[in-house]
Amino acid sequence: MRAIRILLILVVIFGGIFVAADRFAVNYAEGEVATKVRTSQGLSAEPQIDIKGFPFLTQILGKNLEQVDVTMDGLEASADGKKLTVGRMTAELHDVALENNFSSATAARATGTAVISYDDLTRAAGDKDVKLAYGGNGKVKVTGTVSIFGRELTRSVLSSVTLKNGGKSLAVRADEVPGQEIPGLEGMIRKKIDFVRPIGGLPNGLKLDKVTPVETGMEIAVSGTNVHLAG
Repeated sequence: MRAIRILLILVVIFGGIFVAADRFAVNYAEGEVATKVRTSQGLSAEPQIDIKGFPFLTQILGKNLEQVDVTMDGLEASADGKKLTVGRMTAELHDVALENNFSSATAARATGTAVISYDDLTRAAGDKDVKLAYGGNGKVKVTGTVSIFGRELTRSVLSSVTLKNGGKSLAVRADEVPGQEIPGLEGMIRKKIDFVRPIGGLPNGLKLDKVTPVETGMEIAVSGTNVHLAG
């Protein structure tokens, strides 16, 4: 009995040491990954990295991580050549393969959410006379000013936002334009407030799945396969 008791105590002690070593290793790895992601994506601050699964050391030996959660701020995307700052992007990366002596990583699949502010979307519209804001109930309020017969006319409309070109572009189109009784006015206003902008600059392998206007900006669901996390 005494021998069994001693054996159990040793198992508990060594088990605790293994757990402590495993947690130390995962914390160190999260810091290294954060640095690599910051460099590869050109972020102004290091992202938050959370490596899931236990034990971590066996995952490292197999050069494959079950899941890595990433939260990053200040990611720069682009819309038709104009920079867009993504306020916050969160992503879940699954089955992450560690490659090139741990200098790069690729996730077999990933899902996430990105939020782009209305101010940034306004700049992406490419017209100083157009402004975007939240319109409520999943709509965007678009305000545009046109000159007709020497007069400046400003109209605000509720617009729907959809994805075009296989999820590579954002399309904003007014549900209806007031003032159709004036010949040519609707067409002039739509030239101002309706637009399609390709979105690029997201991590390689991610594509746009769904877009939802919310109070803080345009919330975009993304997903992808063979997503490059670093390197």
